[in-house]
Amino acid sequence: MIQKPIPKFSSEEEEASWWDAHSDEHDEWMLEAIRAGETTTLDAVLKRARERSRNALAHSIGIDPGDVARAQSIAAKKGLDYEAYLKTLVHEALIHEEERLAS
Repeated sequence: MIQKPIPKFSSEEEEASWWDAHSDEHDEWMLEAIRAGETTTLDAVLKRARERSRNALAHSIGIDPGDVARAQSIAAKKGLDYEAYLKTLVHEALIHEEERLAS
């Protein structure tokens, strides 16, 4: 499947404009993925997430109350649970750091 690289966006508005401008290409990418059996259902995605959640170990770390408040505010604007948002931030930061150290 030939696919244009998806750029990094500085805002949701910029991202929405990009997807709108490339909607025909996106439709083709999706059709190709469906034909190739490379798609999944929301039910399957949620099932995998529940399984990962059950297997996750609970850890407790101290986070500055100001940082928690900032995370809560940002997560609310994104319509996310703040704890899930913090887990995502930690996960992404660890991937970024591994990539930085590998280069």
